[in-house]
Amino acid sequence: MNVGLSRMSVRLPGQTELVDDVLARNGRSTAERRVFGKIYGLRHSPVLAPGERMADLLAEAGRDALGDARASLVLYGHTLPAQEFGQPDGLANWLRAQLGLPGVPVYGVSHLYCTSVLRAVELARGFLQSPRGAVADPVLVLGGDHGSIGDATRLVHRMTVCGDAALAFTVTAAGRDAPARYRYLAGAAARDTRFYRNTRMSDTEVALFGKVCCEQAVAVVQQAAAAAGLALADVDWLMPHLSNAMFWRSFSAMSGIPLERICLTLLPEQGHNFGTDALMALARADRDGQLQPGQRCALVALGQGAYVRVIIVEIMEDS
Repeated sequence: MNVGLSRMSVRLPGQTELVDDVLARNGRSTAERRVFGKIYGLRHSPVLAPGERMADLLAEAGRDALGDARASLVLYGHTLPAQEFGQPDGLANWLRAQLGLPGVPVYGVSHLYCTSVLRAVELARGFLQSPRGAVADPVLVLGGDHGSIGDATRLVHRMTVCGDAALAFTVTAAGRDAPARYRYLAGAAARDTRFYRNTRMSDTEVALFGKVCCEQAVAVVQQAAAAAGLALADVDWLMPHLSNAMFWRSFSAMSGIPLERICLTLLPEQGHNFGTDALMALARADRDGQLQPGQRCALVALGQGAYVRVIIVEIMEDS
């Protein structure tokens, strides 16, 4: 059974913060701050305004993605293991009420770092291909993290600065109601367990992590493309994990995919937002009219650990 992704809905908070201010607040040197701005291409990071709550952004995105439809399952992919949403009845029950989905199962997808949202797509696909899913309503996938809880979760040493953002979309079976905008073609994943120290890695480990992740990302994009019956040259666009521009320059040189086919438009505007990056890049490129029916896009997510996950989608006629 073919599945597809539709009704991509993005919710950004009401404020942004300069990446340079985050670095300065954390005592980073002028030289490092210059690297983040000039070489990494990071300028702004979205952050919750006073009175805003991350849970509300998730619920708003979810309601917009559902529209008048009903979901059979809700999957929430997040990077941070714990979310300080403070719902007295628990986040799952609160989301069910906010989304108007009484009795619908709500599951978190975590411990895969920033690959968790794309992993949720694979889980939704597996559910829809099951006997129960074959007659079920769409799966609602949510993604996003409250990165500004504290700078310990927000600043990734020598890599990036994380922001607050939420995203939602539906995963549907082919042939059910209106066709999906992004048809799932194939996926692939890999991990390298040498980097289990995560944010406690030494400078030497961080440098090796960057090199290994780049090599791994190229290999996994190739694997996913091959599983879809494509060569790398057949991939029209790459929707990246928006950690920093230097990584994608290295990826481009290693893979042969031209940098202009890697959608980095959002990098200076909102930087890295955990597992939502590639999907937000896809939504932005679509909104800007860059995507045409028949084109194939590789969505790439990278996570501390090191995890890499890629899915390939084909652009369909917009229903």
